[in-house]
Amino acid sequence: MASRTALIDFGAGNLHSVHNALKAAGADDVAVTSDPAVVAAADRIVLPGVGAFAHCRAALFGIDGMVAALNDRVRRDGVPFLGICVGMQMMAGVGLEHGKHHGLGWIGGTVSALDPKLREVRVPHMGWNAVTLDRAHDVVQPGEAYFLHSYAFEPSNQADVLAVTDHGGPVVAAVARGNMLGVQFHPEKSQGYGIALMKRFLEWKP
Repeated sequence: MASRTALIDFGAGNLHSVHNALKAAGADDVAVTSDPAVVAAADRIVLPGVGAFAHCRAALFGIDGMVAALNDRVRRDGVPFLGICVGMQMMAGVGLEHGKHHGLGWIGGTVSALDPKLREVRVPHMGWNAVTLDRAHDVVQPGEAYFLHSYAFEPSNQADVLAVTDHGGPVVAAVARGNMLGVQFHPEKSQGYGIALMKRFLEWKP
């Protein structure tokens, strides 16, 4: 039976590239959607996000019924979920970009700025970097991925950290809990590494 993947369109994602990456990875039915009813019927959900946490959060929460549909399908029904970049950050409890804003609250923690003085590196963190796993996972594997971000997710519970990268010190590259997965890097810009990750996500049975 065909599996439908909902790629959420809330006006703040790299939709075209993510859609192409999912198709290249073998997805047979991808619905680019801002309709909560489509999300509520999806077998897998991908939440992209490019830009500031506050803007993305306002856009996502501004779609009537979307957050409820996400909570029902992901938290209650346990369908596989992938958050990309700011889509991953919105899984957090709080984001501190342009003020303090509450995220989806699926994984406790805070999204805060990478401090260039503290880390003695250039911000934003941009370009290819290593993804190092803290533990084994069915979807994310060690390798090189493409990053572009100035803020990073710091989970309150270290057990939720799946992978890190190094940019003047450790930066969380992926978080995971049960059927929920978030990656700070961009699989859709990570060439072979990213397509392979998407393929594993499409086959994932958490």
